[in-house]
Amino acid sequence: MPIYHHPTPIGTAVITEQDGYITAISVNGDDQPTNIDAPNQTLLTAIEQLDEYFAGKRLVFDLPLKPEGTRFQQEVWQHLQTIPFGSTVTYTQQSRQMQQPLAIRAIAAANGKNKLWIVIPCHRVIGSGGELTGYAGEIWRKKWLLEHEAKIAGVGQLSLLL
Repeated sequence: MPIYHHPTPIGTAVITEQDGYITAISVNGDDQPTNIDAPNQTLLTAIEQLDEYFAGKRLVFDLPLKPEGTRFQQEVWQHLQTIPFGSTVTYTQQSRQMQQPLAIRAIAAANGKNKLWIVIPCHRVIGSGGELTGYAGEIWRKKWLLEHEAKIAGVGQLSLLL
């Protein structure tokens, strides 16, 4: 299972590939470990698309993804991919859009198990009062990503509560 470390404006992206699919992308601290092997074509494509995203040139990812999770988690992650670039929804809105209004906590928990950060945009889900909650990559990264997308999408600065 090839793993590649790639610098980004918010820290080092750790990208995992298996059998031609991207299975995980997370962002760690700013230390970039040395990559032992050159990235394969799937990893190169992921790196290129992440670079384009951070440069403001990519709004939608087109990668072969294979997230591992339950059927319910898969449904939640598929829904996350329908949230437009530069937009946010609340956990309550997400549960209603998924026609599961009583499953807010289960949906939030599934969001938290997303291993394909940025590409499956769980950062676009916020608390009902506009607060930034529930991001495994630390709240400051979630805020950075949302402000980056708002700027690129031309919606100005999002009004975010901490």
